[in-house]
Amino acid sequence: MAPVHVTYLGYPGTCGVKEMDYMVADPVTIPTQLRKHYTEKILYMPDCYQPNDDKRSASANNPSRSDVGLPEDAFVFCSFNSPYKVSPEEFDIWMKLLKKVPGSVLWFYCNESEAQKNIVKEAKKRGVSADRIVFAGFADQSDHLARLPLADIFLDTFAVNAHTTASDALWAGVPVVTKIGKQFAARVAASLLHNVGMQELVASSPQKYQALALKLARDQKHLADVKARVKQGIAEGPLYDTQKFTRNFEALMEKTLERVNAGLKPEHISLT
Repeated sequence: MAPVHVTYLGYPGTCGVKEMDYMVADPVTIPTQLRKHYTEKILYMPDCYQPNDDKRSASANNPSRSDVGLPEDAFVFCSFNSPYKVSPEEFDIWMKLLKKVPGSVLWFYCNESEAQKNIVKEAKKRGVSADRIVFAGFADQSDHLARLPLADIFLDTFAVNAHTTASDALWAGVPVVTKIGKQFAARVAASLLHNVGMQELVASSPQKYQALALKLARDQKHLADVKARVKQGIAEGPLYDTQKFTRNFEALMEKTLERVNAGLKPEHISLT
């Protein structure tokens, strides 16, 4: 058996078993006051816990809005989270946004025809016509990265945020609007935004989430400024600094092994 067990990336929460010694996180996903909910001791990365590849690239075949079924002049809200993450709470807000922003559409990732029918049915119940929902299917990563800039705003889900999906959107320069929760899975997008200097896009309540998205949709100058700062945050911040992440991760593992080799019990560890 390995001398130390660390959980990382596979499951965004506590394993709840005494055999797991540590969990890798960051100060946003697991702040000090929430550590009591985890059976593991926390290994704190100084920036975001999530690794990202700064060598990734989008497909050279940049699609147009018409290529993916979007109206050319519409304001495009998007949700590329898996449909199972969407609860009635955020769906209600999305439909309200569509009604408050004339000519807008929701670009919704969903491959299953029955699920698409249910989504359209629920939209109609809320007074939104079927043509305001545009479904997106699966795409290879490079093609997905190429299509993302066609969206104006990425709308996050609440209980389980977008994780890699959110960092993809930010890499493409698309602002992500999220609501922070208490559990790890509901705090990931906040961590990503913190690490590109865009904490202003993190809402503390559903009402503030709706207001944030509505302000961006109604104020094109503000939206353009936010998009520019997202791109600057990706270029200059730690989220896509792969070398810095690697150095920090190695240092954190070395510090953990030093404690193991010294025969010490697991304890919360950070590099600061």
